[in-house]
Amino acid sequence: MSASGQALSRRVESRRSLGARVMLALKLMARNKVGFAGFIGVLFFLFISFILPYFVPISTTTNLTTISLAPSWAHWLGTDSEGRDVVVQIIHGGSDVLLVAFLTAALTTVIAVTFGALTALIGGTFDVLMMGLADIVLTIPQFPLLAVLATLITLNSIFWVALVLSLLGWPYLLRSVRAQVLSLKERDYVEAARSLDLSIWHILFREILPNMAPYIVISFTLAGTGAVYAETGLIFLGLVPLSGNNWGAMIYLAWNRGAVFDPSSMWYMLGPVFAIALFQLTLVFMSRSLEEVFNPRLRQGV
Repeated sequence: MSASGQALSRRVESRRSLGARVMLALKLMARNKVGFAGFIGVLFFLFISFILPYFVPISTTTNLTTISLAPSWAHWLGTDSEGRDVVVQIIHGGSDVLLVAFLTAALTTVIAVTFGALTALIGGTFDVLMMGLADIVLTIPQFPLLAVLATLITLNSIFWVALVLSLLGWPYLLRSVRAQVLSLKERDYVEAARSLDLSIWHILFREILPNMAPYIVISFTLAGTGAVYAETGLIFLGLVPLSGNNWGAMIYLAWNRGAVFDPSSMWYMLGPVFAIALFQLTLVFMSRSLEEVFNPRLRQGV
């Protein structure tokens, strides 16, 4: 067989292998009905937040004839104080919330897992310094500190919001990762890797972290839920001037415009609140199925 034919064969085999892994992951997730329902729920929120807005236009003008309407077939959750449909605003307001949640969870997990594992492996002065820094951050009330930082730093982008939230949210996970690695580094396979004089990065990323995948994935989802609450709280207090539609901004505007005192406008505030709560619930449920995927001990009979 020619070189080009061998390369083509390898690509086909790689695609088949990837497809097989995806199908196995879906099969494992489907074993836990609640977890799989959460996975479907997360896909639903991704769909309505990033795809559906292209097909459902949002009005930017005030319609005096439809101000503060109660829920009906024409407007499932009623309208706001400017006559705009609440459901349409929820559809267009989820992208920022989801992006901040996933980006904050990713940054928090990377920081905490990397440095938590290194503190356990290296030990000594590095361990003392990192744990001391983690203790200092843990003793500071996070939300008041976020409020102060928001007045000093213009958090006008999704990345800056996620970065600030992750820099304040890593100590909890770091301490847990450190405890896990302190236990794992005494295992025989880690001792064997050390006897072979393999690098610390090989031991960390090839020997230890793969065995912590279930715990890391669950911690990722919990970091995402915490980020949603923190971001919404900052927006509600008017400390994060994110442009465009946002579930937190909807709550802020509904509160300031007196929706809480008008029964016909109540869903202008409750709509995004329930959207946030359901998204959080789907993340927590999905973590059950993710444990099936990343924990080999739960794969019996597959």
